[in-house]
Amino acid sequence: MTMSSSMIEVRQPKTVSHPEWLAGPRAFLAKEKEFTRLRDELSHQRRALPWESVEKRYEFDSANGKVALADLFNGRSQLIVYHFMFGPDWQEGCPSCSFVSDHFDGTLVHLRIATPRSQ
Repeated sequence: MTMSSSMIEVRQPKTVSHPEWLAGPRAFLAKEKEFTRLRDELSHQRRALPWESVEKRYEFDSANGKVALADLFNGRSQLIVYHFMFGPDWQEGCPSCSFVSDHFDGTLVHLRIATPRSQ
């Protein structure tokens, strides 16, 4: 059968007996658990990576004039930075970036609960 580039052939899975069917998900579950353990270990290693102290003074333009990088944190120990794409000839920002940015409000309550790190 010849298919256009917009069509995808869907292949039906093999039909098997109940005992054969049970063996498939059980084997798959073992692989999923192994993957989860490996992902958890990788995440642990990533969190254990050292931080770098920022010594250089960076300044940013804000509604209140120039602001130092440390002042952007508002007393918190971490800052989230989102790369919002906006081309020089665009009338609007990237549609995907705009969609994500439109939904930051729902996460703010969770981000604000972080207590400032004591100095």
